[in-house]
Amino acid sequence: MFHLRGVDTDVVIDESTGVPTIVYWGAPLGDIDPSSIVQALARPVQPGSLDTVAPLSVLPEHGAGFQGRPGLTGSRQGGRHWSPRFELARATQLVTGVHVEAIDPIAQLRLDCVITLGDALSVRCTLTNEGATRYLLHALHPTLPLPAHAVELLTFDGRWTREFHPVRREWGSGVFLSENRAGRTSHEHMPLLYAGSGGFGEWHGEVWGVHLAWSGNHALHAEAMPDGRRYVQAGELLHPGELCLEPGQSYTAPTVLGTYGCGLTPASWGYHRYARHQQTRQQSPRPVLLNTWEAVYFHHDMDRLKGLASTAAALGVERFVLDDGWFGSRRDDTSGLGDWEVSAAVYPDGLTPLIEHVRGLGMEFGIWVEPEMVNPDSDLYRAHPEWALTTDGYEPVLARNQLVLDLANEGAFQHVFGQLDALLRDHDVQYVKWDMNRAHTQGSGSRGAAGSHFQTLAFYRLLDALRAAHSTVEFESCSSGGGRIDLEVLRRAERVWTSDCNDALERQTIQRGASMLIPPELMGAHIGPTRSHTTGRVHSLAFRALTAMFGHLGVEWNVLDLGDSERAQLAEAIALHQRFRDLLHSGDTVRFDPVLNGQEAASHAHGVYSRDRREALVAHVQLASGMSLLPPPLRLPGLDPAASYRIDQVPLPGAQAVWQHSGIELTGTQLAHHGLQLPRLHPESGLLLHLTAI
Repeated sequence: MFHLRGVDTDVVIDESTGVPTIVYWGAPLGDIDPSSIVQALARPVQPGSLDTVAPLSVLPEHGAGFQGRPGLTGSRQGGRHWSPRFELARATQLVTGVHVEAIDPIAQLRLDCVITLGDALSVRCTLTNEGATRYLLHALHPTLPLPAHAVELLTFDGRWTREFHPVRREWGSGVFLSENRAGRTSHEHMPLLYAGSGGFGEWHGEVWGVHLAWSGNHALHAEAMPDGRRYVQAGELLHPGELCLEPGQSYTAPTVLGTYGCGLTPASWGYHRYARHQQTRQQSPRPVLLNTWEAVYFHHDMDRLKGLASTAAALGVERFVLDDGWFGSRRDDTSGLGDWEVSAAVYPDGLTPLIEHVRGLGMEFGIWVEPEMVNPDSDLYRAHPEWALTTDGYEPVLARNQLVLDLANEGAFQHVFGQLDALLRDHDVQYVKWDMNRAHTQGSGSRGAAGSHFQTLAFYRLLDALRAAHSTVEFESCSSGGGRIDLEVLRRAERVWTSDCNDALERQTIQRGASMLIPPELMGAHIGPTRSHTTGRVHSLAFRALTAMFGHLGVEWNVLDLGDSERAQLAEAIALHQRFRDLLHSGDTVRFDPVLNGQEAASHAHGVYSRDRREALVAHVQLASGMSLLPPPLRLPGLDPAASYRIDQVPLPGAQAVWQHSGIELTGTQLAHHGLQLPRLHPESGLLLHLTAI
């Protein structure tokens, strides 16, 4: 038995079951005999059941009598060895966990399970083929148990420009299944769910989170079994025949990460701590950037871009990012992808004059690339059509006039690496926005089998190689917005682009959902134009600035066209973010349960508490008209109950709302229990409060 103690979480593991079994995962238990848990929770055999109770192990085994979904499925030629049963070979205690080795001498398979508990519970399983024939692997899905009182699920649905939308559902019995075949983390099916006790909220009820740290195809399977046990499996979704283990070969499943807390907000802190500890080169503070996409689109002009940079620098912008359209024949989205050389037609003197102008203004220079894609109308495709991730004999399906480039093909990999390595070597670039704008469809590798698994690994390898060669360059993970956000890609990126939607109303929900996985400094959040590019909605600058403040701030707006008043207000918004940036990018993200208007939230509140709870920044946002004339008092749990706080309204640029009680002093206990009465706000507006301990 192994008893692991983490941050506000305990895990107890029984290795005697061969494949290790997590017998407890939840609140700290103190100094106990861990074997007492096995005795306390031992399940008697029931009538109509098998004569043994199969363990709900990290990889439950059909061969042991488990009646749910096996954690491992596969077979050898002819269907043999399809139901393995492992026995314990060795268990080794690690500094923060345990490594259990198990073998099945009949199926000739070895299983290595490493379970650790730090910022989050981490489960990593490796299967090795020790036989003399190949083993066709269908699935290796690590499994986490849940208690019987985890009767509600929170999952995240979405689409392009509407990512991370939460869906609450009762989970009385049966199976919840989410599958993704997009070849990326996806907009539609985030590999993240929370399960909890009935009616759990942001600050109450026990909550367990499960996340698959993987940037490709995946499946989430949550089952409430007829015998009363519950579990979640998470793993890579493999296409038929995609992965075959030759003798001696191994496959390591993507890491499954679990968190626990009393309420969603504390539970999500485990993921935030994990993500922050993965960062190795992130600047602090995070620089405010301007992205050129919604300012110029494909219409690159040197004088206009220099003017854009000069205006941005005057507004307080610290990083200038040149988006799509700088390379090859890329004058629109029909051609040029794959030809990563500066366009002589648009930049006859190269990018250096623009970069020197940007650097001379005191800003960093960033650039957009999409290395995993190729246009049929490109020099690369004309020279190497065999490098596309397609299937011979079929007309390939295009998306955005492009195909996926098979990076698992060594020739394609080296070509792309060489071009991007030269781009970063020959130019003073500090930041790369790495995009991926289409899903995989019928993509076969060079051997004819499905290629998404090896493409995902090749993407990691390419990004790792570029990071190793250019150790000061930061990278952003973008995939048509939020299509590739997970904690594995964030081992290799300093930022994600949360959504292609800059509509502040949509962003309130998108960013709230994303905050259940990632902290603010990793979440790209931009002040867009007055009229949203993706929805057509018109919002005040105050509302757009308030929304974008709680992330890694950027501007995606043609600032050359602004009047003097708008420029002054935008500069004020940037300065406001910079004033609170250290707090926003180091503290604990907090959310408060929304006020519902029927099934929809009429308003909600969120913010950041400093880790020592001496300071806080909280936004109250009116999303729609509520049924009552005034919102209910805003209660702020989680502060120091004994401390007294001064609460001040922070003026937003151009905003009219005034809170009459600005400057009031209340204790943390008061704020948690009776809270603050806020004024009536118009829909799609907000209020910003700053709390400082006295």
